[in-house]
Amino acid sequence: MAGTKAGGAKAASTNKTKYGKDFYARIGAMGGKNGHTGGFYANRRLAAEAGRVGGRISRRGRKTA
Repeated sequence: MAGTKAGGAKAASTNKTKYGKDFYARIGAMGGKNGHTGGFYANRRLAAEAGRVGGRISRRGRKTA
């Protein structure tokens, strides 16, 4: 039954029985708490520079003739 709608419902039921009715709420909350707005969000100049460098590096070959 793996990969079917019925199988998913059965798995959800098993998870709720084993780990409590709030299982999905708890794992969802964990994911939300892990997010921290760092990286490019924190440094716009770094993001612009990275975009500039990435744009210069072409994945296409050179045109001949």
